[in-house]
Amino acid sequence: MRYLLDTHIILWWLYDDPKLPRRHRQIISEADNHILVSVASLWEIEIKRAIGKLVVDSGYIDAIKSDGLELLSLHPSHIVELRSLPLYHNDPFDRMLVAQAQAECLILLTIDKMVEKYDVEIV
Repeated sequence: MRYLLDTHIILWWLYDDPKLPRRHRQIISEADNHILVSVASLWEIEIKRAIGKLVVDSGYIDAIKSDGLELLSLHPSHIVELRSLPLYHNDPFDRMLVAQAQAECLILLTIDKMVEKYDVEIV
C-alpha cells in the first residue's frame, strides 16, 4: 500500500512520541508499505520552527530518508487537484496533503478530524 504522512504523524514517528497511534506505527514500520512525506510538510515544519512554534533537530530530513521514507515533491497535478477542494479546512498545508493524496491515489495517515470531510482515504 502507498501512504502519505500528515506532518504531525511524521514528527511523532521521528521522535517516537507516544501520541502516534499504534496502527499508524504498524503501517509505517511494515516493509511492504510505501511511505511518503510531502515536501509541503517539510515546508510547514520549517515555518513553525522559524517562528518558534516547533523545536526539531536540524537533521530531521536526513532522519526521514534514513528511515526509508520517500519525499514527495509538489507537482502541477497537485495544484490542479487543490483547486477543486472545498474549503473545509483552512490550513493550506493540510489542504495540499489532501490534494496530493487524491492526485497520487495515496492513503493519508492523520488524526486530523477536519480531513475526514474530504474525499480521500485516511487511516
